[in-house]
Amino acid sequence: MRLHELSPEPGSRKTRTRRGRGLGSGLGKTSGRGQKGQNSRSGGGVRTGFEGGQMPLYRRLPKRGFKNIFAKEYAEVNVSSLNRFDDGAVVDPVALIEEGILKNVCDGVRILGNGELTKKLTVKANGFTKTAESKIKAAGGEVEVI
Repeated sequence: MRLHELSPEPGSRKTRTRRGRGLGSGLGKTSGRGQKGQNSRSGGGVRTGFEGGQMPLYRRLPKRGFKNIFAKEYAEVNVSSLNRFDDGAVVDPVALIEEGILKNVCDGVRILGNGELTKKLTVKANGFTKTAESKIKAAGGEVEVI
C-alpha cells in the first residue's frame, strides 16, 4: 500500500447538500425554507431563548446573588509543583508557562501553600499565601511580589 492508493472508507465522507441550485436538485427554489414566514426571509428567525412571546425561562426564574464584574481571577499554583525547577532558578509567570504548569496567567499568579518545597528558588508572583511564603523561605528561597 502506498500513499496515493489510500482512500477513505466508502460511506465515511458525505458530500454537503447544495441548496438553491435548481428544481432537479430536490432543494431548489425555496431551499428547504418553506413558502412564507419569518424563517423564510433572509435575516429572519428569532433570537436565542425566544419562546414566541411567552415569558422566557431566563426571566421566569428568580435571580440570586451578586457577580463582581471587576473581580480579578488569579492562576493558582501550589508550592509542591515548584519542585520541577532546578535549584537556584527564578520562577516567574513566563517560566511557569514554559514548564507547562500553567496554560495562561489570567489576571496574575498566586502561589498557594499546599505540599512541600525542597528546592531553593526565587519566586516572583502577584500574590502568596502565608504558608506558601513561609515554606519558600524555609527552603532558603526568596519571595518577590510583582
